Amino acid sequence: MVTPTPLDLGPILPLVRKPGQYVGGELHAVSGRMDADSLNFCLVFPDLYEIGMSHQGLQILYHILNGQDHVAAHRAYAPDVDMEQELRAQGLPLFSLEAKVALSAYDVLGITLPYELCYTNILTVLNLGGLPLRAAARSEEHPLVLGGGSCSLNPEPVADFFDAIVLGDGEEIIIEIADLLLQAKVEQWNRNLVLERLAQIAGVYVPAFFRPHYQQGRLTAIEPLRPDYPWVRKRVLPQLSAAPYLHQPLVPVVSPVHDRLGLEIARGCTRGCRFCQAGITYRPVRERTLEEIMELANQGIASSGFEELALLSLSTGDFSCLGELMGALMDRFADNFVSVSMPSMRVGTLTPEIMEQIKRVRKTGFTVAPEAGTDRLREVINKGITEEALLATCRDAFSLGWKLIKLYFMVGLPTETEEDVEGIVHLAKKARYQAGQGRGRPVQVNLGVATFIPKPHTPFQWEPQISLEESKRRINRLKQLLPRQGFKLKWHDPEQSLLEGVFSRGDRRLSRLLETAWKDGARLDSWSEHFSLEQWRRAATACELDLEGYLRRREVGETLPWEHLRSGVERAFLEAEYAKALQREYTPDCRNHGCQGCGLCDFKTVQPVIHARPASSAPPPAVPSPRSDREEQKQPQPGHSYRVSYSRLGDSRFYGHLELLQMVFRVLQRAGLPVLFSSGFNPTPRVSFSQALPVGVESLAESFDMDLAQPLASMEETVALLNSQLPETIRVTGVSFAPRAVARSSVLKYTISSQVYPDDLRQRIKHFLSQETFVIDRFRKNRHKDLDLRPLVSRLEFTDNLLLLDLLGHQGQPATNPREMLEKVLGFSEREALQVRIMKTGVEEMTSLS
Repeated sequence: MVTPTPLDLGPILPLVRKPGQYVGGELHAVSGRMDADSLNFCLVFPDLYEIGMSHQGLQILYHILNGQDHVAAHRAYAPDVDMEQELRAQGLPLFSLEAKVALSAYDVLGITLPYELCYTNILTVLNLGGLPLRAAARSEEHPLVLGGGSCSLNPEPVADFFDAIVLGDGEEIIIEIADLLLQAKVEQWNRNLVLERLAQIAGVYVPAFFRPHYQQGRLTAIEPLRPDYPWVRKRVLPQLSAAPYLHQPLVPVVSPVHDRLGLEIARGCTRGCRFCQAGITYRPVRERTLEEIMELANQGIASSGFEELALLSLSTGDFSCLGELMGALMDRFADNFVSVSMPSMRVGTLTPEIMEQIKRVRKTGFTVAPEAGTDRLREVINKGITEEALLATCRDAFSLGWKLIKLYFMVGLPTETEEDVEGIVHLAKKARYQAGQGRGRPVQVNLGVATFIPKPHTPFQWEPQISLEESKRRINRLKQLLPRQGFKLKWHDPEQSLLEGVFSRGDRRLSRLLETAWKDGARLDSWSEHFSLEQWRRAATACELDLEGYLRRREVGETLPWEHLRSGVERAFLEAEYAKALQREYTPDCRNHGCQGCGLCDFKTVQPVIHARPASSAPPPAVPSPRSDREEQKQPQPGHSYRVSYSRLGDSRFYGHLELLQMVFRVLQRAGLPVLFSSGFNPTPRVSFSQALPVGVESLAESFDMDLAQPLASMEETVALLNSQLPETIRVTGVSFAPRAVARSSVLKYTISSQVYPDDLRQRIKHFLSQETFVIDRFRKNRHKDLDLRPLVSRLEFTDNLLLLDLLGHQGQPATNPREMLEKVLGFSEREALQVRIMKTGVEEMTSLS
C-alpha cells in the first residue's frame, strides 16, 4: 500500500467557516503516515470538530491505537454544510486530518455513536468519504465500518450502515479488534470471515447476524441467524488504569465547546436515577486513585498548557476522596492560574470546603440538576435529593461569592402533574431567595429545561414520551410563570426532542427514514439552525412511517428493538425499579448500602472499585508548582517586557485571531516562562498582540509583547524554546525588549498573488491612485458607513505578476484590509478575493512615548 497523495485543500479552505478545523496539526497528533504492513484506522466523530474535539472517548482510542505496533489511527469529523458543498462542487472526498486522504483509503473506519441527532451526519461521512451507505453494498475494497459509543446499546436505527458495533468500554476490546483485523489484512481474509471472527470477540455486535421481524407495523421478534450468537453483552473494563496514553492530550487549534484538560476520575454511577441511561450502561462505579489522578493532571497540564482542568465523571461529587483531591489539585495548580471545574456535581456533595477550593483561581460554572420541581416527583425518579438540600447548596454558593447558578429540569417525567411543572418555577424563586433573603442582591438563576425522553435499558424504557404539543405547552407555562428579573429560561427545542425520542427507541425500519431525510438535505440535526422537523415529516410520509408512533408506551412483555443487546443489568431489575417508581420507593446507592441486585457484577472481575481512604490518611503530596514562589497578584505587578516576533505561514493562516491567542498562551505555559497575570476574578496572561491578521493571510511580520516576573536568561535560547512548542508553520524569528513607545500609526506591507487577475487591473490601479478620495459604502453590524480608502493606501503596484500593497493605519481610526481593496477597488469577486494568496511582509511603526 502506497500512501495516497494528500488532497490540495488550498483553493477550498479560504471559502469556508472556521477553516482551521480542517487543517489538523494539533499538538500531540501523529503524522499522516500510512504503511502497507500496518492496519490503518480512521476514527470519525460524526459532528463538527468543535464538538468532537471535546469527546474523551475518541482521544482515548486514538492514543491506544497509535501506541500499538503496526497500527496507525487518524481522525475525521463531519464537515460543516459549507465545506460539504465545496467538496462536492470540486469532486473531492471527505478526508482525514492527519493524512488529508479520502476515508475510503483506510482499512477501518471507527465511527462514534454519541447521540441520536448525529445520525444523518454518519451518512454524510460515509457518502462523502467514498463508501456505499449500507454495509451490505460494500465490497472487499471498502473499509470495514465499526461503531461504538453511548448509543451503541440501541444502534438499530443505524445498524444497517455498520459492519460491527462495539458495546461497552473500549480500552481493551479495541486492541483485540486491531490484532484480529491486522491478522485479517496480512492473511487476506474475505469480509464474511472477518465478521465471523469479530462476532467471537465478547462485546462485538454484528448486525448482519440478526434479523428483525415485524407484523402490522410492530416489531415482533429479533431472530439470531447463528445458534451460537443469540445475544451480545457489553464489555466492562474491570478498573480504570493509570492511563499513560493520556499524558499527552490532543490540544485543539480551533476552540471546542469544552476547551480544557478532561480527567476521568471515575466511570459509572449507581445513584439509580430511573430516567438515566448512562447510570445503567456505564455501571459499575470504578474510581481512579488519587495518585493516578494527580499523575494524569501533572503530565496533562505540563504537556498541553490548558488553563482549566475538568474532573469528569457521571457524578463527580460522589468521588470518595473529592475533598483531598481538590486540595491537592489546587495546591499544585493555583500558582499557575489553572482552574478546576466539576461539570457533573450533585446536590449534597458540593460542600462549602469544596466550593472554597474551586474559587481559588477563578470561579467556574455552578450547575446543579434537580431534574424535577417537587420532592414527590424526585422520589418517583429516585433522584435522592430534597428541596431543603438544594436550597442549602444554593445558599452556600451565594455566600461564597457566586452570582450565577444554573438549574436543569425536565418536563414530561412519568407521573408529572401541573403542580410539578409549576414547582420548577417555585423552586427557582426559592433558590434565588437564598442569596440574601430577598433584599435585592444582584444574582441570577438560569434554568435549562428539556423534554424527558425514555431511553433503552432504563426502568422508564416502557414509558411514553409526551407529545410535541404537550411539551410546548409545559415549556410555555414555565415562560409565563417565571419572573423576568433575575431569571433566564433556556429550553431544548421540543421538535428536536421528538426526533431524538423516535431514534432513541427506534428499530431498523428507521434506516430508510434516515436515508430519505438525508437525501432531502437533513444535516447536523443537533444544531437548531440546521434542524427541520418538516423535512423529517416529509421523509416519514414517503416511508409510510408514523413518527409519533415511536413515542408510544411499550408493554412490559413486548419485544424491544434492543432485546438482543445486553447492558448487564437484568430486565427483572428494571421491571422492579419501574414498579418502585410508581410507589415512590427509594433504591439506595450500592456503593454505600450494599448490592441492590441489578445483576451486573460477578464480584470476581466486575465489581465496584472505590478508593476511600481512612480518615487519618494524609493526601498525596502535591508536586511543587514551577512558579510556586510567585505571590498572589492582588495588584498589577511591574514586569520585564519582551517582544516576540514570529511568522505565520502555510496552514497557520487559517487560524482565527482568538485561536492564535489561545495557542500562544498555552505555548508560554508549556515553555515554563514566568508570565504575569492580570488581577481580578478572571486572571488572564499579560500578553498583548499586534493587529489581528485576517483569516487566510500569511505573515512574516507578527509579534506579541509579554510581561514576565523575571528577566530572561537568554533571548536566543527563548527563541528555540518557543519554537519547540509551536507548530512548524509558526516560527519565532526573534525576542527583544518590548519598546516603551506606543505605535500611533503604522504601515502594513503586503504582497498578493493570484492565478487570475481582472483584465483591467492596471487601469483600475491607475484610476485609484489618481483620485484624491475614493469613498466606499461599508456595511458592518447592520449599519452602512462611508469610508474613504484613498488616504489609507500609500502604495499600490502590479509588478512581476504580484500586487504590492502598503496600507496606513492610525490608532483608533477606521482602516482597510487587502481583501476589501481587492473587491472594492480592483474588481475581484468576493470568492476570488478569498482565494488569492496574501502575504504580510513587514510593518513600519510610527511611535510616541507612552
